[in-house]
Amino acid sequence: MQYDVIIVGGSYAGMAAALQLARARRRIMVIDAGLRRNRFAEHSHGFLGRDGHAPGAIAEEAKGQLLAYPTVTWTEGKAGKAARTDNGFHIEMEAGESFDARRLILALGVEDLLPDLPGLKERWGKSVFHCPYCHGYELNEGKIGVLAVGSISMHQALMLPDWGSTTFFTNGTFSPDEEQLAQLAARGVAVESTVVAGITGHADVNLADGRTVSLAGLFTAPATRPASPLAGQLGCALEEGPIGPYIRVNDTKETSVSGVFACGDAARAAGSVSLAVGDGAFAGAAAHRSLMFA
Repeated sequence: MQYDVIIVGGSYAGMAAALQLARARRRIMVIDAGLRRNRFAEHSHGFLGRDGHAPGAIAEEAKGQLLAYPTVTWTEGKAGKAARTDNGFHIEMEAGESFDARRLILALGVEDLLPDLPGLKERWGKSVFHCPYCHGYELNEGKIGVLAVGSISMHQALMLPDWGSTTFFTNGTFSPDEEQLAQLAARGVAVESTVVAGITGHADVNLADGRTVSLAGLFTAPATRPASPLAGQLGCALEEGPIGPYIRVNDTKETSVSGVFACGDAARAAGSVSLAVGDGAFAGAAAHRSLMFA
C-alpha cells in the first residue's frame, strides 16, 4: 500500500502535521523512534494551554487524539533509509520493514551535543537548560549562570538577566572584547574567566581554583544536528545556523527536494514546543495542498 504521506518523527511537530492530514482524511503513517528532545525535562513551559504540564503527558494525549482518526497508522521504530522513487518516496526501517508514500514530512528533531563537563549531562533538563523562555521563570529570580561554548553564548549571557542575577562562565571557550564587556556590564552580568571543573549538587559550578558558585540554574547552548540522516540521503539542502545545521525549507515548509517537507527543530535555527506545533501544522497543510493540486 502507498500512503499519501509518511511523517518521520512522532513528537510535537510530527503529530501536528499528521493531525492536519488526518482531518483531511488522507492515509498517513507516523514513524516514531520515541526520543523527544525534551524527554529529560519534568515540565514543559510556554506552550499555550499546557503550561507546566509534563512533556510526556502532553505527547501521549496528543497521540491518543491523533490515533482516533481511522486513516492514521503509527509505527514505532527508526527509519534508516529514504529514497525517491518513480511514484514518490520509499522508507526502509532499521528493523527491515519498508513503506512507500507520495509525500514525506521530516519531523526528525535534533540531537543536543552537550559540553563535555563532569556532572552536566546528568542535570540536563533538570537544573541545566538551554532556553530561558522554557525554564527561566521557575528559577524565581535566583542566581543564574551561563556556561560559554563559544561566541553564541554572548547572546544567552545578555538575555538571562531578565530572569535573575547572571554570571557568565567563559570557561576558556570565549573571551569577550572590550565592547562586549561593556555590553555585559550594562546588563549587570558578572564575568568569571576561571575554568569550570564540573557541576555538582543542584547547580553548583565548581571552579578549577577550588571555589564553588551555587546557582538556581545554569544555561548553555549545546551544538545541535538533525537526529536522523534522512534529509541528507534525500539530497535536502541544509543551512548552517548559530548552533548547528538545519534543513532548509521555503515559505510552505517544503525542502529543496520537491515533495519533501520538513518541520520542527530540525528545520529551524532554534525551537520550542510552541514553534514545533506551529511548524508541523503548516507543513501538514502544505503537504495536503501539494496532493490536491498535483
